Amino acid sequence: MVDLKAVLDFAVKAHDGQKRKYTGEDYIVHPLAVCRIVTAHGGSLEQQAAALLHDVVEDCDHTIDDIRQFGDKVTDLVKALTDTSKPSDGNRAIRKGIDRKRLADASAEAQFIKLADMIDNSKSIFLLDKHFAPQFKEEMGLLVDAMTKVVGSSLWIEAKKVLKHGPIESAGDYSLRRSEV
Repeated sequence: MVDLKAVLDFAVKAHDGQKRKYTGEDYIVHPLAVCRIVTAHGGSLEQQAAALLHDVVEDCDHTIDDIRQFGDKVTDLVKALTDTSKPSDGNRAIRKGIDRKRLADASAEAQFIKLADMIDNSKSIFLLDKHFAPQFKEEMGLLVDAMTKVVGSSLWIEAKKVLKHGPIESAGDYSLRRSEV
């Protein structure tokens, strides 16, 4: 069984000193929010753990081997959620295409977490970066359409609503406090 508190402690330490781009908040608020969304939509304990860890390999000084301590399922989910494209692969459109293909082939469990990630990211991008928001919305739409293993799920439906109407504040406050884990 996954120890969610140990996962959270690891994620907090991994993201120590990092700040959210648009809000300046401690970065950990994003993985916590993604975890809360996953939890609210019935995600498993392993999915919750992967939500907390989803940016650790990509954005911190950690490897996928560092995640193995939390079990094979969590490791597989984090690996599926970690971008593999590199700047040398080409421009942003090419890199996003590479990552979209990988996510299209990922498990439904990983796609579910990615939807939560995009929903949370959309809140700050749509509201605070009006210049980038149209590009993000287009990329999010392509990715939602590519993730066919979660079509019809509650998170897929919410992502489609976000694409149509923008961030859905009435969907609930998904911020998660450390005390709740």
